[in-house]
Formats: sequence, structure tokens, C-alpha cells
Amino acid sequence: MHGRPAHLGVVDWGIGGLGLLGRLDAAVPGLAVTYWSDTGAAPYGLLGPPALADRLRLVVAALADRGCTEVVLACNAASTAVDRLADAALPVDGIIGAGLAATEAALAALDRPDAGEVLVGVVGGQGTIRSGRYRRGLAAPGRRVRSRVAQPLSAHIEAGRTGSPAFEADLARIVGPLRGAAAVVLACTHYPAAAPSFAAQLPGTVLVDPAAALADELVARHGAAAADRTGARTFVTTGDPAALRRGAARAWSYAVADAARVRA
Repeated sequence: MHGRPAHLGVVDWGIGGLGLLGRLDAAVPGLAVTYWSDTGAAPYGLLGPPALADRLRLVVAALADRGCTEVVLACNAASTAVDRLADAALPVDGIIGAGLAATEAALAALDRPDAGEVLVGVVGGQGTIRSGRYRRGLAAPGRRVRSRVAQPLSAHIEAGRTGSPAFEADLARIVGPLRGAAAVVLACTHYPAAAPSFAAQLPGTVLVDPAAALADELVARHGAAAADRTGARTFVTTGDPAALRRGAARAWSYAVADAARVRA
């Protein structure tokens, strides 16, 4: 990075990564961030690993051209390809590693004497669940990991339907088999926007937010260096800037003042 001030690129297919950005806004406002929403490309969860890695290399190269010094994939589906990005133009971190570490910490903190087999749930998009990254990463003796594809929830959240009867019905169907779990990983960055609904459907279960864990890692890494300056927030999208602004407001109450349309 040759002594340049840190400039973080945050990549998500849509608006889920704004939950991470909101935490960075509060904790390290001096950190410069460029947020890349890639809705003009095929959904990351529908791409096979080679195609996904190829797409992400293009995005990372474009962020390097914009002055970024490192990139985080604030998308679980994208993060399934992080091991293939060692040759990318910038260092790239994924969200799954932070999610696994946070889940282990949450389980270690639970007081469950003689609980027998422990159930851990994972809810995520099709690509994330299909990859098995959480299932393999959380496997341990005395532990059962159950994964659930929760694809419809992201569309509800982006449309501002969180808490609606349709959302609650879909959520109940998805998380029903996870009731009684010690912990459930919200393995899509949209889902923390609906955390109250998850908590109501899963009483007594610890909800793990990988985005919060990744934000904590970034604050620890950059907090001191960014404390004495003001960091710009830049928003770009390969899709529709107006849709990005609407989705940000509906899901996160996040005001995206301006967003530029770009290509990669």
C-alpha cells in the first residue's frame, strides 16, 4: 500500500453490505470507503466458482483504479470465492471467516451444561448454502449444523416488506426447523436488517451477524489511523443508481446521496 492512507472497497451484489458500512460510519468515519453494488452483473449466488472469481477480479481491479488499497466482500456468496482471489489486484477479505469466528465465540460463551448435541443453524442464499463453507467450517464433535436456503427474504427486505405478513410467513417456514438451535448464523448481509423478526421467531437462540464481526475487525485494523481525518463515502453501481438509493432507504434507512453508474 506504499504508505497511502487506507481506502476500503466494499463489494456486494446489492445493498446488503450497507449494514456493514453503517457500522463503519459510526465507528471509523475517517476511513475512506468506496461501496460497489454489482447489480448490473449476474447475481453472485448463481455463478459457479470460476465465473464468480473472474467477475470479482474485474471488480477488484476497477476499485484499485479508483484508489482503493484493499477490498472486503460484504456478501457471503461472493466470499465463497475468496480463496481464488490471491492473484487479485488488491488484498481481498471475505465475510465468511469473520462469521465463522463469531459463531465459535458465541457458542463458547453459552452456558449449556449437559446439553447433548448442539444444533447450529445457517440461513443464507442458495450459493452460500450450496458452497458448504459454513457447514464445513462449523463442523465439530457434538454439534449438528443445519443449513436453510432463505432466498425469498432478500427480495422482501430490499422491497421494504420486512415484518409484513408475507415476510413473516416465509421466515417462519425457513427457520421452523432451526427452533431450539443454540445459534443461527445470518449468512446473508441483508438479514440483519430483519433481526427483530428473526429474534421473535427464534426465542432463546443467539443470532450471529457476520457483518458485525467483520466491521469489528476493520475497526481494529483502521480505527487509530483514521481517527484524525474525514473519510469520503463514494457509491458506485453497475446497475440502477436510483434502485440503489431506494433499496438503501427501505432496508437500512441509509441515505445514499449520490451514486454513479460504472462498468467493470
